[in-house]
Amino acid sequence: MIVRAITGKIIRCQLVLMLGIAISLFTLPGTSNQTLAQSAGPASVADVAERLLDAVVNISTSQKVAAQRPSAPVPKVPEGSPFQDFFDELFPNGPEGGNNGPKTRQSLGSGFVIDPSGIIITNNHVIADADEITVNFSDGTKLTAELLGKDLKTDIAVLKVTPEKPLTAVPFGDSDKARIGDWVMAIGNPFGLGGSVTLGIVSAIGRDINSGPYDNFIQTDAAINRGNSGGPLFNMRGEVVGINTAIISPSGGSIGIGFSIPASLAKRVIDQLIEFGETRRGWLGVQIQTVTDEIAESLGLEEASGALVSGLVKDGPAEKSGIKSGDVILTFNGKVVGTMRDLPIIVADTPVDTEVEVEVLRKGERKTIGVKLGRLEDGEKQLVVSSDEAEPEPEEQPTQTFLGLKLTELNEKTRAEAKISEDINGLLIVEVDGGSAAEDKGIMAGELVVQIGQEPVLTLKDAENQIAKLKEKSRKNALLMISSATGDIRFVVVRME
Repeated sequence: MIVRAITGKIIRCQLVLMLGIAISLFTLPGTSNQTLAQSAGPASVADVAERLLDAVVNISTSQKVAAQRPSAPVPKVPEGSPFQDFFDELFPNGPEGGNNGPKTRQSLGSGFVIDPSGIIITNNHVIADADEITVNFSDGTKLTAELLGKDLKTDIAVLKVTPEKPLTAVPFGDSDKARIGDWVMAIGNPFGLGGSVTLGIVSAIGRDINSGPYDNFIQTDAAINRGNSGGPLFNMRGEVVGINTAIISPSGGSIGIGFSIPASLAKRVIDQLIEFGETRRGWLGVQIQTVTDEIAESLGLEEASGALVSGLVKDGPAEKSGIKSGDVILTFNGKVVGTMRDLPIIVADTPVDTEVEVEVLRKGERKTIGVKLGRLEDGEKQLVVSSDEAEPEPEEQPTQTFLGLKLTELNEKTRAEAKISEDINGLLIVEVDGGSAAEDKGIMAGELVVQIGQEPVLTLKDAENQIAKLKEKSRKNALLMISSATGDIRFVVVRME
């Protein structure tokens, strides 16, 4: 008995010791049991989901489209055949090919109510080209929706329905506070299965998937499938932090990579669509490109940051204020421009007619320039370039080769032959040496060298002098401003050979 009692105590002590070791192995330094419990995630999202389900709706649309070709005749099935139901489903138009007139195309998506009076948000691509939009609520109610406004650039649409009683609505949250690893919940209508709830985390923020100029998506692994488009992405407080809009999927189903428009971007667009029926974005009137490491070195920047101005819209806000091609925009209205794609988002979020300060780097010096913003939608209408040219007069032009580029000066003949607009000046590239650094950078004959080392070059002598200056400064690279015949400008760094 004594031996058993002692043995029992020893076994219990061993179990306690092993349990203590196991806990210590899974406890990170500086963490408490409370922290571990929180990091395990919510035990259930049932209460949150129950509160939000009524605010999420299914969007169905119909569109009449013309039949493209007559239907093929369908083989007749013997009367009483067990395959009759199968053939009826496969060929609804009957054995003679049926009606070849207009067809009705239907699509499904998701949306959510943001105002009890009947304001509903979805994706533009969900309702694009629809002849009729129907909103289906969780209680079975169906209401026809009116399109208040849409924005193709962010893929957002605002709908309006007229309910008999106030609807359940959900608020927007602050998506700027979303952190990688935060729990999020998607509710929507995947594959027509309305009211589906999926849970995941914020996988990444600020994603650019090349879908538009304002890409700044929240990436999530909460399951998002076809039909989820336009549905909300909620935080654990039940606030909308994103609008589900895209997935990456080779198979068409969720593989855990979904993208949501952040609420901070969507809300500003939605407010404008509700008030004006259209967007009213700020406009600077510049063409920009990325500041690469090579360009940063050529300009004397410590790091590759900012947005390089490669062109200006004629009579646009930037040109009127004195911003020049070759300037690197470092800050805009007090906000740092970290990368090129930051600038369009910051500018678009700034109200039209606002007077802002823009800090630029020009020839190694920082300058602050005051600019009064225009409206992007008006500016886009001005981007029409005339291609009318005068008849050329025959004239021979000398050529000279610099940096692997055979150049000649512009005159009426060369301008007409290359179809170069009258407002574009520089040296015409006649030929690019094979295997040269210029060829590697994609420079082509027919383009123009407008600047070398941020200095304009109009004559072959200008180019010769500027290259000599760069060599005197022991520069390894030359920063060239290259223009197309129609005025599209980019900056290219070519190694001095």
